[in-house]
Amino acid sequence: MYEFETGPIRPPSEAYSILLRVTRNCPWNQCAFCPVYKGEKFSLRTVDEVKKDIDSIYELSAIISEKVISSGHGKITQSIFSRLIDEDLPPYHLQQVIFWMHYGMTSLFLQDADAMVMRSSDLAEIIRYAKSKIPSIERITCYSRSKTLVVKKPEELRELKEAGLNRIHIGMESGADSVLKLIKKGVKAEEHIMAGKKIVEAGFELSEYFMPGLGGKSLSQEHAIETARVLNEINPSFIRIRTTTPVPGTELYKMMEEGSWIPLSEVEKVEETKLMISSLNGISSYIQSDHVMNLIEDANGKLPEEREYILSHFDKFLSMEPLDQECFISARRTGSIRFLSDYKRTQNFINLREKLISLYGSVENAALNLSSSTL
Repeated sequence: MYEFETGPIRPPSEAYSILLRVTRNCPWNQCAFCPVYKGEKFSLRTVDEVKKDIDSIYELSAIISEKVISSGHGKITQSIFSRLIDEDLPPYHLQQVIFWMHYGMTSLFLQDADAMVMRSSDLAEIIRYAKSKIPSIERITCYSRSKTLVVKKPEELRELKEAGLNRIHIGMESGADSVLKLIKKGVKAEEHIMAGKKIVEAGFELSEYFMPGLGGKSLSQEHAIETARVLNEINPSFIRIRTTTPVPGTELYKMMEEGSWIPLSEVEKVEETKLMISSLNGISSYIQSDHVMNLIEDANGKLPEEREYILSHFDKFLSMEPLDQECFISARRTGSIRFLSDYKRTQNFINLREKLISLYGSVENAALNLSSSTL
């Protein structure tokens, strides 16, 4: 009772959204770099199942609101939360809804990997129901694949837009066909362009994801330049950077172990990202480096007016002495520091670098191992 299904992931930008699972897992599930849905079967949930989850979210929020009002505190306290637990309400779901309520109950994220694979009329019905049940919802977003979106009819997209879907996240990863084939993305660059342009023209906000380092050493330049070419064609609302991290158990990790895919160094990934952004022209996208795997998380800004500001962060890192680069990498990959702008050489950072070298043999090996274990 009062429970609702949630999937394993959501974009960092949806941290304050309530999660509503409309599909389970990934309909493609073959990408060489992705560990998330492996071994899981894809399935569509029914409209009635999802509506029941919406009812549970609504009912939990109503119960929480009533407790807060009756307490006279005006906010959730530990004693209120304990009483809700004592009333046999599910702790995990209570925490989810309380967190959502704290941030205004304004955003909803539709899970899992490709919500748009659901029949458009069914998805629109779910969205309309959610908004009617919880009128505070202003923004509704989801993941999807270019392969799915490229075959959507304009009238389907119009129905979803009118229902209340605002933003679509596409895992583009690369605009180079050679890289897309390497990682078994199941889509070509031209399909990325067609799908992206279709979504932009339909009036949705569009987030496209770029993965620095995905092509390895042999395809690095092509990966950067071709990705920029595709993005120049689409002009998405957001270009989100997600640095490649080979995770143990994935096909990409096995390729690395076999030597058929050679990862870029931390410095080379920064150079590649700079090359991609430098090759963007004539678009008004917002560059967002909003992920823990990105070495340079400072690099955020709007094109074209903030281009030099965005690139300045990469230039700053690349102009640093090798010792400082390694100290910053050490600090960033251990979570000791977040932003490049906060870095100053200290003895503590020098000691940290030396410790990682003693443990892993090099800062590069340390960064690779620590990044893999973070995911």
